[in-house]
Amino acid sequence: MVANSSEGYTPPGRLGNPSLELSEDPRAHPKVIEALTPFGLANNAQEVPLTAESPLEHLAGYCAAAHSGFSAIYSNVPLTLPGDENEPNVEHSIETIKGVDDNDIKLHIFRKAGTEKEVLPCVVYLHGGGMNIIDNVNPVHVRWCTSLALSGVAVMMTDFRNAWTEAERNVFPAGLKDCAAAVKYIAAHKTELGIGKIITQGESGGANLAIATALKANREGWIEFIDGVFGIVPYISGAYGWSTEQKIVTFPSMIETNGYLLDMGGLAALAAYYTESKDATNPLAWPYYASEKDLIGLPPHILLMDELDPLRSEGQAFFRKLTAAGVSVLASVTLGTTHGSSLMFRAALPELHNGTVASIAAFAKRVS
Repeated sequence: MVANSSEGYTPPGRLGNPSLELSEDPRAHPKVIEALTPFGLANNAQEVPLTAESPLEHLAGYCAAAHSGFSAIYSNVPLTLPGDENEPNVEHSIETIKGVDDNDIKLHIFRKAGTEKEVLPCVVYLHGGGMNIIDNVNPVHVRWCTSLALSGVAVMMTDFRNAWTEAERNVFPAGLKDCAAAVKYIAAHKTELGIGKIITQGESGGANLAIATALKANREGWIEFIDGVFGIVPYISGAYGWSTEQKIVTFPSMIETNGYLLDMGGLAALAAYYTESKDATNPLAWPYYASEKDLIGLPPHILLMDELDPLRSEGQAFFRKLTAAGVSVLASVTLGTTHGSSLMFRAALPELHNGTVASIAAFAKRVS
């Protein structure tokens, strides 16, 4: 289906030309295309023939393949920049806490060497991967936390339970419970950890968890532990199996940029594996569905979306819901970029990586 056009106007992306490849989209940043090309991702992702009704073993098989594919990218994407060898040291330590299911949760703590006696703002970092995939510790995440620590904040990278593992399915709300437990622990041990105010931050599925943790805290009466939420390219609607007509009306980027790094079938498979059908519109699983009551009283938010990301529209829609509920919120769209470019493409787009890190650090310091 092609969106209606007025004479002389063609809608952007695949709304106007369903056969358009990412590499042919005139909006694409050349350095993004260059960074994606070695991984075979400069053209559109292969369509994944899965839905929420697909057999669980097929969904698990897709999760395994997606985990392998993204792990390979994260292990091989260039991240180093000239001058990195002159950076100050960042100390990386691990503290293990207990979750509410008596499970172990590792907190990877990053802070610039020599700041042990300082009280620093804290960023609780929750990684992306659709709440299902990608290991907590990998070069991309470690570099992200290192960059944040160098900007003057303490980072607590939380090793929550992915819904998919080779051994078992940790269906919602397992991962969210781990994120909540981590925030509660950190808030109760500020003195020992040398931190002040706390923000949650994540990209994609991690942005879902950063927002959902605040929603859970608001419902349960401990929202005072969270001073801000910074969500990048949030994966928050679960609406990836909606009809084309529904998507064009509500989330047009799902049609406009479908296949640009992410495919609707793959996103639908991850969503179905993360949640059982009864939680398809549960705001703690999919924050887009939060009511005004859920949102009133939340701390300040910042949302960052990428222009050529199928998830762009749901981030924009959530901004409007936060605004309607009276939450302090700032949102922006980075032009020319695909999903998660600020995290993945430090070497290709250092200005984007560094600028986003600086924004997170400034936000954490501002709410402190």
